[in-house]
Amino acid sequence: MKQNRNSRRVNEQAREKLANILLFEISDPDLALVTVTGVEVSVDKSFMRAFVTCEADRYEEVEGALGRAKGRIRSLLGRALQWRVTPELDFRIDTSTDEAERIARALEVVPPTIGVEKDEFGYPIEPEADPRAPEAEE
Repeated sequence: MKQNRNSRRVNEQAREKLANILLFEISDPDLALVTVTGVEVSVDKSFMRAFVTCEADRYEEVEGALGRAKGRIRSLLGRALQWRVTPELDFRIDTSTDEAERIARALEVVPPTIGVEKDEFGYPIEPEADPRAPEAEE
């Protein structure tokens, strides 16, 4: 979705209101420790896609809880935002934090070939034979 100053402001306003609703107004224990990472609101404000994150083992549980509470959240959001229309909600699980963690763990493991000297094309340089050593004949 194309972003401009107004759409970024609207998205941020909706994200803050949604986060406050999930934190203070919804008392579902399945929605504990859920973070709203981003919100995209359509130009006419009739549709809102919210990205949330939680622990990786709770994705299905959180999706179910958000589905059950969607009507209540939409009602509270309509009052909080005071827009002409109350947007339809679509919740998505944001897995980018899990991907970042997986990449960070992969970067911690240094392969043994990293210390091998390489030429300009990336191929290992063979150690030069000692001219004093007798060559093995076949």
